[in-house]
Parts: sequence; structure tokens; C-alpha cells
Amino acid sequence: MPTRTRLRSVVRILTAAAVLTLALGGPAQGRPLPARAPAAEPPATLCAPAGTLRGAGGQRAAVSLCTGSGNRSLAVSAPASCHRPGATPRLGCLTSGSWTARRNGETVASGTLSGSEPYPGPGTYDVEAEVRVRSAPDGVDLRGTVHATLTLTAPKAAPTHRVEVTGGPLRPGSTTTLTYTLYRDSDQGDGSARFGLIGEEGSGVRLATDDARCVNPLVGRHPSDTRLPYAVDCALTDLQPGHPATVTVRVALDARCSTVVSKLGYWMPRGQALYTGGMLAGPTVGCA
Repeated sequence: MPTRTRLRSVVRILTAAAVLTLALGGPAQGRPLPARAPAAEPPATLCAPAGTLRGAGGQRAAVSLCTGSGNRSLAVSAPASCHRPGATPRLGCLTSGSWTARRNGETVASGTLSGSEPYPGPGTYDVEAEVRVRSAPDGVDLRGTVHATLTLTAPKAAPTHRVEVTGGPLRPGSTTTLTYTLYRDSDQGDGSARFGLIGEEGSGVRLATDDARCVNPLVGRHPSDTRLPYAVDCALTDLQPGHPATVTVRVALDARCSTVVSKLGYWMPRGQALYTGGMLAGPTVGCA
């Protein structure tokens, strides 16, 4: 191809590209391209050394504290490395106990090892754990307190569901009507959810509803028809943004008090992945 013809072809291509850019409202019109949202931090595990427990016979356990990052929950575990004189091969470790996480001096989460609580958001956490470390095979059995500082940067995920209640407080010797409104505020997930209410076992509280989506849970082996009078379980299938669900429950107390707690389990499908979804703590209705 002659040089002049080749130049004409290049000019035509560049002109077509400029026209396309103008049509799309790109930089040629003085409009910057939309900024890309920062990629979400992938789930990961963050660990830090937390202390070494020592026994009178030379046993020791080096303990770390770990938490998941990039998830909806703050899950804390305490892996350990165990040693006792003369032990070969390396011992396995079993750790148990409890943990507390503080941010800026304020307790924001606590639980058992290994266990999780809702993620409070990014920040630097002072994590303290009361641990018991045992070896397998036997030979190490140590207890103590360990500490670690963990800095998490993942943002707190926006809530997808919420639960509100009207009515209450509950009063001994009376029946109170509670109306729960359940919202799905996100386009993520689907309309399926399980809503549960439960009073204090042994308090004499009785929960009842005329809602066909709800039942008092069945317990016992077949052919038992025993149902828990102090709990209600509801299966919801049409929870949509802009279309909340309402559940009305009657709570009857005898001369004793009981609180009623609530929780909402919801699905967040990811293809055929098995473990998806979440659990949300709803309001607790107290007793005056």
C-alpha cells in the first residue's frame, strides 16, 4: 500500500474514534470517564502473636489471635503451637475460651473461641482472650490471658435487611400485641427469609398468631405433636425492596415477666454455593 493511501486510512480510523468518543460523552467533550468503584477487599485472615503460656514442667504454648477480614462478621480464633520437653513429633493444640475486642477503649464485640459477632467496621482492635490450651497427645494443659492488636481495613457492609417492631413493653398478667415489619433494602438476595420469635423458656409466656406463614415450632420425635408455646417461626417468600412484610403476634404473660427476642435469617444466593446468607438480630421487647 502506498504511503499516502496508508496515511489516509489512519486519519479515517482516528476520526471515527473521535466521533465515537463524542457520541459516548467521553473526554473529547470535557467529561471525565466515570471513576471505577474500588474493588471490595476479598475475605482474608489476619493473625498476630498474642503471648506465650508456660507451665512448671517446661511446657509452653505460643498463642496467636486471628480474625477474618472482608466478611460480615468478626470471627476470632486462637491458634497455638504446643511444646513439652521430650515430645516428638510436634504436638497438636486445642484452644478454647472467650475473647473481647475493644476499639478506642470501648468494647465492640465479644464471644467464645472460635466464634463470631457482627463486624463493627474498620479500625484498630485490641483483642484479649482468656484461653485454655491443651495438646494432642496429652502433656500440655495451660491457661492464661493473651493480647493482640489487629488492624482491619475492610469497610462495614451496608445492611441488606432490617426489622422494626411496634407494641410493648410486655406486662405480667396481660396479653400484648406486637407488630413486626421486616424490610429488605437491597437488590441483592431474594425474597426468601425466616423470621423467628422466642420468649424465655419456663416463664409461662405464650406466643400466638393468626398469620398462615407462621407456626409454633414442632418438637419431639414422630408422632409427637408437641409445639413450643413460647416461640413462633415464620417462612417468608415475598420480601422485596419497597414491599416489606408484616407479622403480628400476641404475647400472653402470666404473673411472671419474659422478654421476647427476634431474629431474621435471609438468603444471599451465589450460584450453587452452599453456605450463603446471613442472620440479623431483630428488636428485643422487654417486660415492664
